[in-house]
Amino acid sequence: MSDSVGLAPHRYAALIAPAIDRVCVAAMQAGLDGGGAELSQRYGGQAATGFLVELRTRLAAPGGTVDAPGFAAVTRYREPTACRRAVDRHVAYGMIHRRSDGTLAATDRGAAFLAELYQVHAEVTEELWAGHEDRVRRLAATAGRLVAAASTAAAGDGPGGGSAFTALAPPYEPDGTAPGVLLLNRLSALRHHRSDAHAAAWTAAGHTAESIAELADGAQWRAIELETDRRVAGPYAALTAAQRLDLLADLAALPG
Repeated sequence: MSDSVGLAPHRYAALIAPAIDRVCVAAMQAGLDGGGAELSQRYGGQAATGFLVELRTRLAAPGGTVDAPGFAAVTRYREPTACRRAVDRHVAYGMIHRRSDGTLAATDRGAAFLAELYQVHAEVTEELWAGHEDRVRRLAATAGRLVAAASTAAAGDGPGGGSAFTALAPPYEPDGTAPGVLLLNRLSALRHHRSDAHAAAWTAAGHTAESIAELADGAQWRAIELETDRRVAGPYAALTAAQRLDLLADLAALPG
């Protein structure tokens, strides 16, 4: 199949983004409904666990940390003072340790919560995607290739500003991680990859996080979206056009 059929990487990036969003949102909601909320309450509720869930793919790893620029990138559309106060509460609950330079790490209690969260996500994705086991494994493998390609490109960028993708990817995947968790966390990493590309695009256009949130649909918005697609397209070039079509079809076929 030729890339001339509308599946060139930059065009494909626009098509795949909502499909990835749908699957991630469905799986995370299933996790919340299927035991995640009860798990969170056992550890103190949202005030104790909120950012642990969001930063799970790095903080679950032994010794895993998220530095201050990375945290700022992950939360770039939120009010910094509110985020800082939320982390204060996590620290007070004994779930997160914050170093003097702002670097975050899970405490032993936080790590125990994250281990249980991985298990919850394993159970709910197995139920949510029952009957699609081969598809989930196939998708997880493809998503892994894309994350690896994005990681290689990010490593070549050198030091710079904070990146949500490099803060949280590649995801922590201990031996025996369930295929559904592999898929969820790898797709989550790809969402962060697009978020970084979008931020680079609107920054180049002279916007801030506040002004881009207020920008109505129009010519400038469409130009920023096209530039986002161009910036995020690289990893998709690792797939043939046929493989890109298969990935899109497999994501569309998943329930949720």
